[in-house]
Amino acid sequence: MTNQVLQKLVEMRGVETHYVDAWGNPATISEDSKAKLLQALGYDISTEAAISSQLDKEIAEIWQQPLDPVQVVRQDHPIMIRLRLPISLVNDTFTLAIAQEDGQQLTSDVIPVEHTLLNVAEMEETEYHEYAVTVDVTLPLGYHQLSLIIDEESLATMRVIIAPASCYKPEAINAGKKEWGLSVQLYCLRSRQNWGIGDFTDLAQLVKQAASQGAGFIGLNPIHALYPANPDACSPYGPSSRRWLNYLYIDVSAVDCFDDPSVQSVVESESFQQQLQQAKAVDYVDYASVTALKMQALKPLFDVYYDRYLKKNTKQNKAFKAFVEEGGESLAMLATFDAIQEHLQDAGKEAWGWPVFPEGWRDFHSPDVTAFAKKHAKRVKFYMFLQWQASLQLEMANRAAIDAGMGIGIYRDLAVGVSEGSAEIWGNKSLYCTGASVGAPPDILGPLGQNWGLPPMDPAKLYQQAYQPIIDLFSTNMKSSGALRIDHVMGLLRLWWVVKGDHARDGGYLYYPVDDLLAILALESHRHQALVIGEDLGTVPEEIKQKLADNGVYSYRVFFFEQAEDGGYFSPSHYPEQSMATLTTHDMPTLIGYWHCLDLELGKELGLYTDEEVLQTLYASRHEDKQAILDTLHGHHMIGDEISRDVNYVGMTRTLNQAMQVHMAHGSSALLSLQLEDWLEMDKPVNVPGTFMEYPNWRRKLSRDLEDIFSDETIVSLANRIQAGRQQASQ
Repeated sequence: MTNQVLQKLVEMRGVETHYVDAWGNPATISEDSKAKLLQALGYDISTEAAISSQLDKEIAEIWQQPLDPVQVVRQDHPIMIRLRLPISLVNDTFTLAIAQEDGQQLTSDVIPVEHTLLNVAEMEETEYHEYAVTVDVTLPLGYHQLSLIIDEESLATMRVIIAPASCYKPEAINAGKKEWGLSVQLYCLRSRQNWGIGDFTDLAQLVKQAASQGAGFIGLNPIHALYPANPDACSPYGPSSRRWLNYLYIDVSAVDCFDDPSVQSVVESESFQQQLQQAKAVDYVDYASVTALKMQALKPLFDVYYDRYLKKNTKQNKAFKAFVEEGGESLAMLATFDAIQEHLQDAGKEAWGWPVFPEGWRDFHSPDVTAFAKKHAKRVKFYMFLQWQASLQLEMANRAAIDAGMGIGIYRDLAVGVSEGSAEIWGNKSLYCTGASVGAPPDILGPLGQNWGLPPMDPAKLYQQAYQPIIDLFSTNMKSSGALRIDHVMGLLRLWWVVKGDHARDGGYLYYPVDDLLAILALESHRHQALVIGEDLGTVPEEIKQKLADNGVYSYRVFFFEQAEDGGYFSPSHYPEQSMATLTTHDMPTLIGYWHCLDLELGKELGLYTDEEVLQTLYASRHEDKQAILDTLHGHHMIGDEISRDVNYVGMTRTLNQAMQVHMAHGSSALLSLQLEDWLEMDKPVNVPGTFMEYPNWRRKLSRDLEDIFSDETIVSLANRIQAGRQQASQ
């Protein structure tokens, strides 16, 4: 096989050949990796003839489609479409009929040959011409449908998306105000009212309390739907569906009908109360216990609600039906998936995801799944009901943020993908390449590379589906919030694909239509009035940095990574204004953990550092970094002489902890996010990257109840100092 033929397919499918690694060195994707990536995309690369045949077929399919599936245009730019037709039709008069999103209709006539000829090709002995046609109409922002009509017959349709120049910015940010807020894993909140896991009522309370101290936002971990029948699959970054919510965050006691005697008889029973007290007392979320508790109460509650409201023409039933209709196939798919998983689990069968479902249930669109959903209609409706209640309670917390006067409010987090056995893949299999996973090449955080176990979307299929899946993701994750953080935002440009069975370092990059995706992001941002934050850590190509900035996406600035070549730390006052600054993230140790090298100690215990020489190098590097941090804090007069200038004599104290946070508050970033764990001076991490069962990731709770945090004078004093720093930085 000649490399030339393979390379043509590589280029056509956007497989990267060369890139710059996290250390600034040029790197090359191996020929073997490129070949495997093409196979993961569904290509037969066994022979040169097979590759040529597939290339010819794809090119022919493009030429035989008069219109592209979708065209994305920035506002105030001309609308230009590509029109492909057999030569016999290029002198005819066609009508371009545009159905605007608001229902208005526009038409214009076009004779293809009068426009710019772009390309000519011959397919099956027929000559085709491709023209660049400028559509002389002005369309509002939104999603519109263009049809190509001749003799009253529609030959083709395409979606036309008109997007603003950049993402939405809140008024306060535009006016130069420097906002600060707290980032929290919602599940880790302790309170005297919750059932062993943080919930939306806790979130509303946190919002109010933080706002009273001057906070402008509360940042959340992804709150995507996980697996009701598999509660220990608890990573918020490996969800079942990114469009829907984790029902475990429902405050059951706040749901209508909770006070019904049939529900109370369950909740007030001795066994339930014992299990509840145990779930509340433990320091790590017991997902299995919490799930059992909530299901024990929600099932009889739903039965009461169903009989009282959903069997009748009530306002509750009308609201529920409207929610179900708006959720469409996506909601029906998730609810059916959850019902099937529960059904299989109750029968003692393997049920971790759709790959182990019975053959007839492995695709949402199969007749067997339709039959199951009909037979178990009430159970499917139960899972729809959970999504409805979760949505209502999240909106309640959002209203609390608005009413409290927060400049931004709740900011949500969009995970980079879904796990292999997920409902999202089950409902749209053609979109995902399950023979590969998203990850990262070797970088500073992961020297061996990373494999996240998340099958990637096929960019070509995404385009053919007129970007609807990505529109849905952006739109639903901006609901009931004032900002959206996009995890691994570089994925809008390219994703590191790792073929199943390969080491993460042997993967390769695939490119995505970044300009179109950023335009859609900007459109949804304005529709929901949501600021957008892009987590741009790791291997970040220069081209995406400028694109994100131009599109109004806020960059991520982590203090510990903002080092100069001499090892010193850049002052936060030099960070770009269009950024969110933070000291640590959920993948890093807390401030105490960092300073006392508890992460390195834990890493050794967990087998992450098997080379003692490498580990000692990390200890030495940490020692140097801590000295540079002390130098920075002393140089900016954030700490006094009561703290030594020599790191050998400085342990982490409350004074040093708070000084680091206040130092960040004086920075130039428009947004500052601080971890609630560091306010509480906690030492254990939320997540240890590179581990699965070795460490209880995504389970560790906060050390104090929510009711007690903001009554602590030390914490209130810290909040006041941070608020003062932000106000000074705003001047």
